[in-house]
Amino acid sequence: MFNMKQIYLLILMLILVVNLFGQTTGELTVTVTTSNAGGVFAPKNIVAVWIEDESENFVKTLYAYTGTYKTHLNIWEASSGFNTTDAITGATYTGHTSRDYVWNGKNAAGLVMADGNYRLRIELTDKNATGNYATYSFIKGLESQSLNPANQPSFSNVSISWMPESSDITAKRNTDLLLITPNPTTGIINIKGKNIKNVEVLNITGQTVYKGKMTTIDISDKPQGLYIVKVTDDNGSYTRKILKQ
Repeated sequence: MFNMKQIYLLILMLILVVNLFGQTTGELTVTVTTSNAGGVFAPKNIVAVWIEDESENFVKTLYAYTGTYKTHLNIWEASSGFNTTDAITGATYTGHTSRDYVWNGKNAAGLVMADGNYRLRIELTDKNATGNYATYSFIKGLESQSLNPANQPSFSNVSISWMPESSDITAKRNTDLLLITPNPTTGIINIKGKNIKNVEVLNITGQTVYKGKMTTIDISDKPQGLYIVKVTDDNGSYTRKILKQ
């Protein structure tokens, strides 16, 4: 039989193991407005977005819009070796705008990464040389996190949001009880469920753009990007991510 001290030590060890090896599923969403890096090819530009762990080890390339000019993204090359496994790739950008990027919490092999501190990195150039790059630290874990880092050269209006998923059982239950369509949307959001008591729509920075009881909501006048829809009914609260195009 275990005495109280042994039980306490076992509980402590279990907590440490959970904290050390936790692998929370979820989604990191990023919005950033890009601008010129002072090159002769502006406004055309190439961009790479990738994830590193806190020890600066490469995890996964998220986006690589590089065309045939990737060799000028020197910071990304040094980190990834141009690894684009399971990344979204595309041609050279022709200009600048607000852009959305997403990470599913997995590495290039498709495995969920351990919870902890990570680095989001973005590099942009519009010349035959290194342009501008930025690094943003965030925490992947059980708690949601929203960040609004200061502007840097070529990268402004940055918002970074980590949102953990609920358990599989809860997610299935939520899906059965609540339906939000269409997704993506051009502005209209339709919510179907039973005994809905409250609806709240937030932008990626956490600002409320709608709050009330309506089940058809129009956000046509809002900027494109990711939005969070929170719905409360008799059974609890549910959260969905909606992309406005």
